[in-house]
Amino acid sequence: MRATLRLTAMAVLATGLLTGCSQTVPLQPATHAADPDCAAVTARLPETVDDSGVFLQRETNAQGTSAWGSPAAVILRCGVEVPDPTASLDCITLDGIDWLRDPEDDPNFVFTTYGRDPAIEVIVNSLDASGTNALQDLASAISIIPADRACVAPEDVFGEVGGEDTPTPEATPAD
Repeated sequence: MRATLRLTAMAVLATGLLTGCSQTVPLQPATHAADPDCAAVTARLPETVDDSGVFLQRETNAQGTSAWGSPAAVILRCGVEVPDPTASLDCITLDGIDWLRDPEDDPNFVFTTYGRDPAIEVIVNSLDASGTNALQDLASAISIIPADRACVAPEDVFGEVGGEDTPTPEATPAD
């Protein structure tokens, strides 16, 4: 999954950077871009991201996508594959939305929603834009897709390691 995500991120960003002067940003739609929830998200996306006012939304040629900035500094693709639980990627929560962050292409940050179906990928060129600000600006639109899972830390599951809350092998999960 990481290799596919890395190649997708590089291709999307390269395409976005090469089209800095064009009106429409050519992007590839995600596998599930035709999901009705993707249409609902893209209809609610903000005209600007990153609080700077310089990253204006641009037209794209692919369903379930959007881009901001010229050249594109932030790219959104709705309908990417829903990620499985993972311990190899950091999970961050901003404005009630869990995001998996793949560091493979730093300084291009690739964020994928966790626990939402369809999943949304946001690629941020961190040399030009703030990933935190962009994700916060997109949160209102993305939050219309309900979360059915959430990121958890080991201490959320097992309590403090070695503490009273550490489960024993015969303990059962609460319903």
